[in-house]
Amino acid sequence: MEAALDEARRAASSGEVPVGAAVLREGTVVVRAHNETVGRRDPTAHAELLAVQQALGVLHTDRLGDCTLYVTLEPCAQCAGAIVLAKVGRVVFGAYDPKAGMAGSVGDVLRHQGLNHRVEVIGGVEEGECGQLLQDFFRHRR
Repeated sequence: MEAALDEARRAASSGEVPVGAAVLREGTVVVRAHNETVGRRDPTAHAELLAVQQALGVLHTDRLGDCTLYVTLEPCAQCAGAIVLAKVGRVVFGAYDPKAGMAGSVGDVLRHQGLNHRVEVIGGVEEGECGQLLQDFFRHRR
């Protein structure tokens, strides 16, 4: 989670919503990413989507079943869909997102019984620090 938190801090320092992600395989960081929606002028450029895309390229595969995605905020519907399609083995997230979270808060795309792949999910890891980054960022913007 520390790699994802580092990325979230990088996002905040560049004016992006502080969400960071890292894909690990066998305990080694494969890729890191952070939100880039402002910089790219692309509302889909979320940390976890960028991390999944980069990991697929770096690992030369279309499946990440032996990987863990660490992300500082519970994935939204878009990112949860990409995670399922890439068949990520496990997602570990920090702060829960009661407005858009799709790993149990609003819905649960990652473990939906109707889908052919269900992701192992661990939520609330370093929740306080992940949530504080977001709170501080939005407090300063208002």
